Amino acid sequence: NCLGLEILCFGKKKKTRDCVINCGRGRIVNEAALADALKQGEIAGAATDVLTVEPPKEGNVLLDARLLNLIITPHSAWGSVEARQRMVQQLVENAQAFQAGQPIRRVN
Repeated sequence: NCLGLEILCFGKKKKTRDCVINCGRGRIVNEAALADALKQGEIAGAATDVLTVEPPKEGNVLLDARLLNLIITPHSAWGSVEARQRMVQQLVENAQAFQAGQPIRRVN
C-alpha cells in the first residue's frame, strides 16, 4: 500500500493520460486508491499481474467488471513450458544427488 491516490495521480486533481503498471508486488499499490483513480478518470488506465491477495478473493475492488481501463493478467511468468521443464529437471538432479549422498541446491 505504498502508492495511494495522491501519489498515483502525481498530486493532480484532474483527468490525465497517465497509466500505472505494477508487475512487482501486490501491496505496492493501494488497490482501493487505484480503483477510485480509474473510476474517477484521474488516471487513464492500469495494468497489473499482482494483487494484494493471490489468488484474488471475492470482493476485491479491482475485480469490478466496470473497470474497463484496467488489465489484470495472471502472475505466472514461472509457468512457461521451459521453466516447468527446468524445474522438473532440477528436481530429478536434486533427488539423484541426495541419494548419492551429495545434496545440491541446499538452503542452510
